[in-house]
Amino acid sequence: MAVLFLTPVYVILVTSLKPLDEVSLANMWALPSAIDFSSYSHAFSELAPNFMNSVYLVIPATLLSALLGAMNGYVLSKWKFKGSELIFTVILFGMFIPYQSILIPLIQFLRNIELYNSIAGLVLTHVVYGLPITTLMFRNFYANIPDTMLEAAKIDGANFLGIFRHIIIPLSITGFVVVAIWQFTNIWNEFLFAVTITNSDSQPVMVALQNLSGSQIVQWNVQMAGALLAALPTLLVYILLGKYFVRGLLAGSVKG
Repeated sequence: MAVLFLTPVYVILVTSLKPLDEVSLANMWALPSAIDFSSYSHAFSELAPNFMNSVYLVIPATLLSALLGAMNGYVLSKWKFKGSELIFTVILFGMFIPYQSILIPLIQFLRNIELYNSIAGLVLTHVVYGLPITTLMFRNFYANIPDTMLEAAKIDGANFLGIFRHIIIPLSITGFVVVAIWQFTNIWNEFLFAVTITNSDSQPVMVALQNLSGSQIVQWNVQMAGALLAALPTLLVYILLGKYFVRGLLAGSVKG
């Protein structure tokens, strides 16, 4: 199954290393006669500005959505007030709203606050759209923290925010890793919001990758090289932090 799953990756890799005259359906599986990295240099030169746009987008959007989701999860799991379950349900409802259904009012709203066609507008969009899933993740994570620990902190004089800062956050590092990986991947790979909210110089790398195909002749070797370069950050995140992602998903699943 792993070999079958990695087959498209093999095709992308060998195609990106071929000169254009060797790229064809008949030679799709064949190794290149000589390794050619010119497609990577071409793709990188075209994608570099938009690559940085994605960096400027994904870092603040991931951090803000994780922090706000942690606050929501803490309040909704440890502070039971009248209507808290209703509020949680309403927040979760945002997970099921299709992107397409809110594009027109979203664009109108961003124009009214003068954030249309900007990285800041995309950051705001992804933070708001990421709140339901980050709130759900953190609420489930914090539900496994014993209330007796929080009561002990109250006896020591810690207030509600002090408990969150000094106890909850240090205990939820694995939760932050899970949420950060999830949000980073989704925001980096997202296309619809990026192509509708931004244009020209503000577009992230995934939109630029689509524009890399050209209008007359599709240079498939350059396209494949650009796809690998665009996917490299998410691959590195999973390679470096994958074990923490699994550990965070399993946190609290086994007790005793």
